[in-house]
Amino acid sequence: MSETTPIVSLKGLRRTFEQGDTRIEVLRGVDLDIQPGEIVALLGPSGSGKSTMLQAVGLLEGGFEGSITIGGSRAEQLSGDGRTALRREHLGFVYQFHHLLPDFDARENVVMPQMILGTPRADAVARADSLLTSLGLGHRLSHRPSQLSGGEQQRVAVARALANRPTLVLADEPTGNLDEKTADAVLEQFLALVRGEGSAALIATHNERLAARMDRVVRLKEGVLV
Repeated sequence: MSETTPIVSLKGLRRTFEQGDTRIEVLRGVDLDIQPGEIVALLGPSGSGKSTMLQAVGLLEGGFEGSITIGGSRAEQLSGDGRTALRREHLGFVYQFHHLLPDFDARENVVMPQMILGTPRADAVARADSLLTSLGLGHRLSHRPSQLSGGEQQRVAVARALANRPTLVLADEPTGNLDEKTADAVLEQFLALVRGEGSAALIATHNERLAARMDRVVRLKEGVLV
């Protein structure tokens, strides 16, 4: 990969939790650069700190030490509103559970984040329909989450994450709740869509086989990347 400015750069990232008199160091100085368009697997067993690291990169909570630079902006130097704007402009999220809005159909679940960002409704609907159709859900646009299978729900979550054309998609065990066959299909479509959109991605998983399908694998062990 040619030398470019990383879309995300972590320097000395630390996260410590206090439980009574016990001090637990979950992240102990994580350094990581992700280039534009690069798909990186974050591999590690359950409890290794993968979700904590994604929460840090996603600017979802405080309490971290170190530097997080996204799209050229130092997150720790921004106000709360500034971090929110940075998150909306650059980041998309896919979780292990889809977290779809139950009272809205598939199309509206993908339209909603676009309208929050200020996209005109007609453009948001066109974008939603295009993404969902590319994921094989063109015939399910008007179905609510309760009417969709687990794999279909997760495909909607993938479309929602990419709706605002993020420069970086963060995914936390995105196929962890699916059976192996469905997980393989969803991941294949997810990776193809991310690559087609030109986004970068950091995907946490404990599955070596799935991780091998990504551009690069980094391993979190005892709070550092190895």
